[in-house]
Amino acid sequence: MGKPKTQAPIRLSRVVITLTTLTTGISLENFNRAEANVVQAFQPAESAASASQSLPFGVQPIRPRFCQGDLDTAITSIVNNPSFKTAKWGIVIKPIAEPGSLYQHNPNINLIPASNIKLLTTAAALQFYTENRPEKLASLGNLVTAVNRYSNNPKANLLLRRIGGEKAAMTALANMGVDTSAYRQVDGSGLSRNNRATPSTLVGVLEKMYVRRPNEVNAEHSLLQQIQPKRDLFYNSLAIAGVNGTLRGRFLNTPVQGRLFGKTGTLRGVRSLSGYLQNPDYGTIAFSIVVNQPGQSGQRLTQAIDRILLKTSQVNRC
Repeated sequence: MGKPKTQAPIRLSRVVITLTTLTTGISLENFNRAEANVVQAFQPAESAASASQSLPFGVQPIRPRFCQGDLDTAITSIVNNPSFKTAKWGIVIKPIAEPGSLYQHNPNINLIPASNIKLLTTAAALQFYTENRPEKLASLGNLVTAVNRYSNNPKANLLLRRIGGEKAAMTALANMGVDTSAYRQVDGSGLSRNNRATPSTLVGVLEKMYVRRPNEVNAEHSLLQQIQPKRDLFYNSLAIAGVNGTLRGRFLNTPVQGRLFGKTGTLRGVRSLSGYLQNPDYGTIAFSIVVNQPGQSGQRLTQAIDRILLKTSQVNRC
């Protein structure tokens, strides 16, 4: 009879040990799941969606906090890297639907924009045709796409000549509300180093080509039918990150892939990228990043621009 009494506590302790092990295992499993959710938030939307489906019922994926202040710090650290000591940076990152910017650095500095000047060329051409030959507007689709998505220089210069040259382009952009004193255009392609543009000007063009101006909101339906094709042609002519055109090989397997529509710019010592970035919290963000640094590796400049936009894709309202 004494034997069973001495064995009972042993059995009970084994049960306690087993329950403790199971509880610890469950806690660790929950902790690991929480960590996994944080990692998933940095994956492309498709991967994040499939991963969230495997979570237990009622468990929501965690999105890390990355506030505007964090974005300021992150971009400033890139711009102030010692390797860019002699670089001239101009940056504007602005949500389309909001009055303020998320980030600015030398927004009004005049820089060599390289092929980002093509944004002025195509916007001016589409505005010119909307005002003067709206019936021919749709026929510009392939030409504008060749200029913006594939950065075709001869076709960019041809498009500028078609509308009457730089003065005609300036008039068309002025009619859109663009400040024509903040840039200098000497060709349609951006090959000339005599071209100059500020990031604010480039973002201004992007905004004008995306959002209806106040006097157009109440315009007659027939007028809006002419305006909308211009904007669709412009937006759809841009290269898509990780998908096509001059951005086909950039931002692959990142949250930016398929969510950035932009125009690249490349000259010796010059890199630029301007366009639209889709952000879950801020919607469509218009941006322009231009850097001039003679003697610097083009690859290093491009990587820095891409890091800035990857950070921008993560920013959320906090």
